[in-house]
Amino acid sequence: MSVVSPCIGQCQLDEGGHYCTGCQRTRDEIGAWSGMSDAGKKAVWARLLSLKPAVRQKVCEACGAGFGCGNGGKDGSCWCNDLPNVLPPTPGVADCLCPDCLKQKLAAAYQARALDCPL
Repeated sequence: MSVVSPCIGQCQLDEGGHYCTGCQRTRDEIGAWSGMSDAGKKAVWARLLSLKPAVRQKVCEACGAGFGCGNGGKDGSCWCNDLPNVLPPTPGVADCLCPDCLKQKLAAAYQARALDCPL
């Protein structure tokens, strides 16, 4: 099986024209992809997977507040990684919630399962 492309169909070069803002590959990686060996493609994937996610500004679906997604956590990752998990995940949330709304949703999920919420 061939190594699949990291392209996500949101192709646009950064302001400097060096890398794609969608898949994060460099222009050279994009141009060479079809001729790369599987080992070369895996090396590109390894580099991409080691990148920190870009910080994005989002709007909470629940309350409409703007917030940053992708940073603020204890280890430098997204702030939401510091919150407790709820398993199974709660269905019906199409995208991120702001910190306050996500904490409320987690607390409600714990309460619905008759569990003590660690927040």
